[in-house]
Amino acid sequence: MNLFDAIALLLVGTAFAAYVNHRLFRLPHTIGVALAALLGSLFVVLFDLLMPSLELAKGVVNFVNGLEFADTLLQGMLSFLLFAGALHVDLDRLSERKWPIAFLATAGVVISTFVIAGIVYLGFKIIDQPIPFIWCLAFGALISPTDPVATLGILKSLRVPPLVAAKIAGESLFNDGVGVVVFIVILGIASGGNAGDGAKEIAIFAVEIFALEAIGGALLGLVSGYLCFLALASVDDHLVEILLTLALCTGVYALASSLHLSGPIAVVIAGLLIGNQGVDRAMTDHTRDNLLRFWELSDEILNSVLFMLLGMEAIVVGLSHELLLAGIIAIVAMIAGRVVSVTAVLTAFHHTNDFDKGAAKALIWGGLKGGISVALALSLPENEAKSILIGMTYTAVIFSLLAQGLTLQKVLKRAFRDVDRNPNSLGN
Repeated sequence: MNLFDAIALLLVGTAFAAYVNHRLFRLPHTIGVALAALLGSLFVVLFDLLMPSLELAKGVVNFVNGLEFADTLLQGMLSFLLFAGALHVDLDRLSERKWPIAFLATAGVVISTFVIAGIVYLGFKIIDQPIPFIWCLAFGALISPTDPVATLGILKSLRVPPLVAAKIAGESLFNDGVGVVVFIVILGIASGGNAGDGAKEIAIFAVEIFALEAIGGALLGLVSGYLCFLALASVDDHLVEILLTLALCTGVYALASSLHLSGPIAVVIAGLLIGNQGVDRAMTDHTRDNLLRFWELSDEILNSVLFMLLGMEAIVVGLSHELLLAGIIAIVAMIAGRVVSVTAVLTAFHHTNDFDKGAAKALIWGGLKGGISVALALSLPENEAKSILIGMTYTAVIFSLLAQGLTLQKVLKRAFRDVDRNPNSLGN
């Protein structure tokens, strides 16, 4: 199957899932598409049991594996999705709570990683299926970040107090990049290159990698975004300006990857700069409207395709008694890690009045997981725990999308009492 055929099949499936959701489920768009795809995967498995000679499930598995989900997301779609999300975040509101957001996206991810790793390690020890602690840490790192694609998709359909929306959106954009960096650091340690080093040497190695990836990525995004801003300010043609933002989005991500910097952080910084300074000071009203509509449409289409892929991954992961038990451990650990990390940061900032009443519930339950976690799990090197870690990740992500995503509105209503559907909830 060539590339065009694969894209065509994927778009047909996504369009059908979106149609089914619109006609039958009427759930938030991305969640509805994922659920429709998940049910489709289950139907394929059942159909294959009834008519095994057709090998329908095998064909779907080969198709999904051929798409190489991890590379498709991490080296393709992610730059567009993060840039589009960052464009619509109000930088002024984000800067008003910059320190709490910074701590949620950094210290919060690290705290969550270790809490999750500890619970997973103990859980598997209790059921007499021990997993090396380093791979428990890897799981903690890949499942800790709040997925910006899933989170922003839900926030768009809900009315959330603007400052709280800025906290949730800002954290989800930045802790994604931080989570990837932490994941890379842990893989570097797990690879054996630092096996003979002591705790001090490992800590220095981790800090050096983190500084290079995160700070270097942020500086690259800032410089690239400013250069694009200058170019946008020098022309008045919406087609040229859209092309410039496309070049920025893809170019900065590719350059960051080649320089071993954090592509997600770089593209978020660039997107925030263009979405605020660029939109306000470098574009006419006509160009601004066309550019934002283009990126909003691109975001919705890519979101739909991503969640379609997530639903289809169910047929690859498969179901088993062992996976169900491991999934329960993963879900408990994921929620506990989120509760501890958010509570720790909120406690540290309780005296600053930086958090509105109800923010804790919103941040804890609004910490949705998504495709990035699955992609990181699939990118794990071959090891004795890889298959179970992939299954745990997928189970935790599906739980997060369906259980948390479908109940988030109720949680926000209880927390703020005035939650209602409103497409302009991010405060722009």
